[in-house]
Amino acid sequence: MTSTDPLASDSNLRPTKQRIAVAEALRTYDGFHSAQEIHSRLEGAVGLATVYRTLTALAESGAVDAMRSEDGETIYRRCSDTHHHHLVCRQCGRTVEVEGPAVERWTKTMAEENGFTDVSHTLEVFGTCSDCR
Repeated sequence: MTSTDPLASDSNLRPTKQRIAVAEALRTYDGFHSAQEIHSRLEGAVGLATVYRTLTALAESGAVDAMRSEDGETIYRRCSDTHHHHLVCRQCGRTVEVEGPAVERWTKTMAEENGFTDVSHTLEVFGTCSDCR
């Protein structure tokens, strides 16, 4: 596996044929896609339950981004290596990674004020992109 392989980011994920196939399918997509879409791209080579398990494990390891779409479905995509947030178009699904230093400061302050440690967070902002306006 190469260093750009999502599976390479967590040594606890054994590189099975199925996991490699899911990782390869993720490479062929831009943006976020559902487990069903990724399963369809694999044309039956990997069972849907395995796709879900693999995506969940990759999301937990930080190798892929997972977020809930506005309709409540979890969607996935390859992840950059830095902490970031997302602007998501409601129409086409286009997603832009953005940094949020103000959000980071606010999160740290709220955690400290309330005695929380080991804090993590996600932020997705939904709107309409310039192409879909």
